[in-house]
Amino acid sequence: MSIDLSVSDEGVALITINRPERLNAMDADHYQALSKAWITVRDDPAIRVAIVTGAGEKSFTTGADIKSFITAPTPMSEMWLTQADQLLNRGLEVWKPVISAINGYCLGGGITLMLATDIRVAAEHATFNLAEVKRGMIAGNGGTQRIMSQVPYAIGMEILLTGDTFNAATAERWGLVNKVVPSDQLMSTAMDYARRIAANAPLAVQAAKELAIRSRDLDLQSGLRLERLIGRMLQNTEDVAEGARAFAEKRPAQFKGR
Repeated sequence: MSIDLSVSDEGVALITINRPERLNAMDADHYQALSKAWITVRDDPAIRVAIVTGAGEKSFTTGADIKSFITAPTPMSEMWLTQADQLLNRGLEVWKPVISAINGYCLGGGITLMLATDIRVAAEHATFNLAEVKRGMIAGNGGTQRIMSQVPYAIGMEILLTGDTFNAATAERWGLVNKVVPSDQLMSTAMDYARRIAANAPLAVQAAKELAIRSRDLDLQSGLRLERLIGRMLQNTEDVAEGARAFAEKRPAQFKGR
C-alpha cells in the first residue's frame, strides 16, 4: 500500500496509486503521500510532465476510502487548515502538464482527480461517476467546481445530480477524456503524450498551461496583456535561443528549462 513515484530519464514522472486491494481508494495516509508526490512534481526541475494512474487493471481510483473516514472522522478544526496536504484537485498549483491514465473505475474522487489533470487517456473498460449525491454528500475537492467548465451545462448537471455511472465511450463523447484505448495500450499511449510534451521547451509548456488556466478567470484584455508579458519574458531564455539554433540546423532541440 503506497503512492509510488518514479522519474524517467526523459523527465516523465509516474505516480501510481498503489492500493489495488481497496480499488485504489485512499485513506488519510494515502492522501498525505499523494500530496507529497504532487509537491515533488511541482518542485523537481528534472520533472517536465507527470502521469497519474492506479495499480492493477481494475481501478484508477475510487477516491476517498469511505470506511476509513467514517471510522476515523477528521476534527472540525481541519476545515481551516486550507494549505495542509494540498492536492492537485484541491488547489495545489502544478504548472507542469499532468496526464491521467485511467485503468478502470474512476469514481467520486477519481473523477475530481481526473478533472484536475490536463490530458486523459482511458482504457475501454473504464467507468465513471460522481455518485456522492446517492450517499447524501457532494463531490468535493473540486467536483462541483471544475465539471461545469469542462462539459456543457446540461451534461455537467446530469453527472452531478443523477450520480449515474457512464462508460469510457460516453466520457470521450462528452469530452472528458482525450482518447479511449484497449487496456494493453493505455500506458504506452499516455507515455507517448508525455514524451512529446517533455521534448518541448519546459518553460514555454508551463507558461502555456498557466496562461490557459488563468484565462478562465480573466477578462480578455487582461489575459492578452498577461500573455504578451510572459511571451516577452520567454524571448530572453536560453531555450528560445536553442530552439532557433535547432530549427536552423534541422535537428531536435535540447531544451534545458533556462
